[in-house]
Amino acid sequence: MNMAIDEAVAEGLRDGVSPPTVRFYSWSPGAVSIGCFQSAREEVDVDTCARLGVDVIRRRTGGGAVYHDPDGEITYSVIAPEATFGNDIHTSYRLICGYIIDALGHLGIPSEFRPINDITVGGKKISGSAQTRRGGVFLQHGTLLLSFDAERMSLLRPSPAKLSARSARGVEDLLTSVRSYRSASRDEVLDALRKGLRPLGEMRDAGLTIEERARANELALSYDDDAWTFFR
Repeated sequence: MNMAIDEAVAEGLRDGVSPPTVRFYSWSPGAVSIGCFQSAREEVDVDTCARLGVDVIRRRTGGGAVYHDPDGEITYSVIAPEATFGNDIHTSYRLICGYIIDALGHLGIPSEFRPINDITVGGKKISGSAQTRRGGVFLQHGTLLLSFDAERMSLLRPSPAKLSARSARGVEDLLTSVRSYRSASRDEVLDALRKGLRPLGEMRDAGLTIEERARANELALSYDDDAWTFFR
C-alpha cells in the first residue's frame, strides 16, 4: 500500500489533479523492499521473512534492499514535476539528501552525503534513497533510521563485495541510527524533517484525496502479486 500510494499520487500529479507532495510514513507489518532491478531471493532471506511475518515487496525505483521496521524508521517521499529537479540523477540526489542532512543537523547529528544516494554518520549509513522518473513526474523516497535491530537487519543479504569494501562483518557494521546519538521521539524527528525540507516550498498538512486512495487500492493489488515481487 505504501508503494501504491506513492504511485497514485505521482499519477495524480501527472494528470494535474494532485499537487507536488511530500509524504512521511511507516510500515505495518514490517517489510523488506527491494529495488526494481534486484532479485528478491538473492537479496533477502525470504523464508525467514515469511516465518516472522515480514512482507517482501518490489519497488518501482532502483536502489538496494531495505528493511522497514514499524517502529525503527521514517520513510519519506518527494513527488514533484520532473522539471523541478532536472534530469541529472546525481545532482538531484545530492540536493534532496542535503535537506535530510540539514534535518539531522536540527537534531544535533552531523552527517554527510555518500554518493550516489546515501547519508552517513561516522562512516555508517543512516539514510538511503531511490528515485524514478515516469510520465514527467519525479519520485524520490528514502528512509531515516530511528533505531537499529541487528537481528531483523540480518534478513538482508549484503553482497560479500559490499562488506569487504567497507571492512564490515555484517549489516551492524554498515548501519547506524538517530537514537544511537540522541534520544528523540518520532514527532521530534518528523519536525526536524519538515524543517530540513522547507526549501522545497510552503507546505500544508493534508491527507489523501478520495481519488488518490481509490487508485492506491487498485495499484496495491499489483504490488501484492508474487509475479511482480519475484520476477527476477
